[in-house]
Amino acid sequence: MSEHTTPNCVSCGMPMRTPEEHAAADPTRDYCHHCAGEEGQMKSYDEVLAGYTGFLQHTQGLQEDVAREAATQLLRKQPAWSHL
Repeated sequence: MSEHTTPNCVSCGMPMRTPEEHAAADPTRDYCHHCAGEEGQMKSYDEVLAGYTGFLQHTQGLQEDVAREAATQLLRKQPAWSHL
């Protein structure tokens, strides 16, 4: 029996369960639609950090400074940003 693993975005870590969750709905892309710009390219670190900070504020009710620090720590663990 083979196991199917759900790929995670290399930028933010989000599980990408459907093609639509990949950048440009292209399952060959290793980053998600949240981390993609309008033309499908991966957003910059600063853009992803801002988006993730806002996401944490909205979903977790965190203050901006706390959300930004949490987002920074989480993003550092992702392959796209591990060199920072």
